[in-house]
Amino acid sequence: MLIKYEIARLVAEAAARAQEAGDLPAIALPDVTVEHPAHEEHGDYAVSLPLKLARAARNSPIAIAEAIAKHISPGDTLAEVSVAAPGFINFRLSDGWLARQVEELLLQGPRFGDVLLGKGQRVQVEFVSANPVGPLHVGAGRGLAIGDTLAGVLAAAGYEAEREYLINDAGTQTETFAATLYARYQQLFGREVEIPEGGYPGHYMVDLAEELRAEHGEALLASPEGGWPPEMHDLGVQKMLSVIRDDLAAINVHYDVWFSEKSLYSSGTFERMMGVLRDKGYLAEREGAVWFAASQLGQEKDHVLIRSNGKPTYLASDLAYHYDKFFLRSFQRVVEVWGADHQGHVAAIRGGASALGIDPEALDIIIHQLVTLTRGGDIVRLSKRTGEIITLREVVDEVGPDACRYFFLARAADSHMDFDLELAQRQSVENPVYYVQYAHARVAGILMFAAERGVDYADGDVSLLIHPAETALIRKMLLLPELVEGIARTLEPHHLPHYAVELATVFHDFYEKCRVVSDDEPLTKARLKLVAACKTALARTLALMGVSAPERM
Repeated sequence: MLIKYEIARLVAEAAARAQEAGDLPAIALPDVTVEHPAHEEHGDYAVSLPLKLARAARNSPIAIAEAIAKHISPGDTLAEVSVAAPGFINFRLSDGWLARQVEELLLQGPRFGDVLLGKGQRVQVEFVSANPVGPLHVGAGRGLAIGDTLAGVLAAAGYEAEREYLINDAGTQTETFAATLYARYQQLFGREVEIPEGGYPGHYMVDLAEELRAEHGEALLASPEGGWPPEMHDLGVQKMLSVIRDDLAAINVHYDVWFSEKSLYSSGTFERMMGVLRDKGYLAEREGAVWFAASQLGQEKDHVLIRSNGKPTYLASDLAYHYDKFFLRSFQRVVEVWGADHQGHVAAIRGGASALGIDPEALDIIIHQLVTLTRGGDIVRLSKRTGEIITLREVVDEVGPDACRYFFLARAADSHMDFDLELAQRQSVENPVYYVQYAHARVAGILMFAAERGVDYADGDVSLLIHPAETALIRKMLLLPELVEGIARTLEPHHLPHYAVELATVFHDFYEKCRVVSDDEPLTKARLKLVAACKTALARTLALMGVSAPERM
């Protein structure tokens, strides 16, 4: 149990005792919220309950705080319980309790940071799901970092988390892709054809066509008037997916499920979804098309689900996909990470989900904003290699997967971000990725140094850890489980890289102020335990971000 919940329990019990003693009137007591004070000198935790009770209790917040505080039994966990204006109860953890947490952290090992928030609930995290019509562009990297990190954090928070990629293998975009690929394929055999209007002009289409020629020769050529052969679509999509999978592997992202959009139609899921909307009175037919009557839910306009030519719209397919997630696969929570270009689609999806009977609280949609690449202060707009759009793979190859994931994660999803390619490669403390990884490597080096000298710290006495730099390091490490819980609630993973820098900073400060391996054998063993615990905390923090934890640098 997180210590903040223990403090909340102590306060709630103290408030009840204050009422029994007549120090506090018999009024309803709200849930106790425990926070961190704005200033470290005020303690480790703070409770603002007295401010909430002032009106009902008809007393000053300070008086209420004092009435509650005198009934708190701190035990050996708390060193100090104090009252501060305008009506806070502040708590400072004892050095003895803090030191004992080093042993607990070491016992938890690589599972340090886990919490029980999710209680095994099934949650799906779907992210990026870019159409398989080209390689992933650099902007997709942000969605990958956010989605993959959220899945990892949700798993650490006790959810059964599943990563999913929707393969958009149905609809006009992949048909246009197939037509473009066939045009490039024909050109290789001397046919004078142009790529279709709205097609994909990138050179990668020529590469794919050359692969098809090498594998199939002329076998895929149809008569010039016949259009592209059906197999061109599936062969092209599969080849493009292979490229995308390689790009994902390069940035260390691995999906649990690859879901085909086509399966929504072949399995009958689409018709079942439409039947639900029809039975609930949300479908209307006019102008030869089938409409979703979103206006019945208070939205500004209705939306076409099936066009007059009989083909379903993007919205119709997406609603069938959500029907599948919640009603056929029974996910209890779904988190979706979309790019900024999908912002206008949110209201329609939420309206459709509501009409289907999906709990709006169970569907979270995160929109991440655009990424601007810079180098030396100049904006990078086109690939140096091809003169075309910059792909994710190019950036990963240039700065490495660790820097990519860290930098893509470092800003709140709803804020625009600048990605400095030069900074990401810099091996100095100015580069936050290098700074955090160097802290881990330094920790590993200390432990290796001790091992080479035969120092066994298994019986180290952690009660000797009383130096302010030591207790500051323990305090910072113990924030990781709280952070995991907070991110699982708010879905804001950008707090992780900031915490990583803070933890590395506190460790570097400890390293400068406290010699670890010294002539004082008992203190050496105690500090080695602390260093081993810090190695665990740093490694877990980096792992949650999908960033490696090097032993040497």
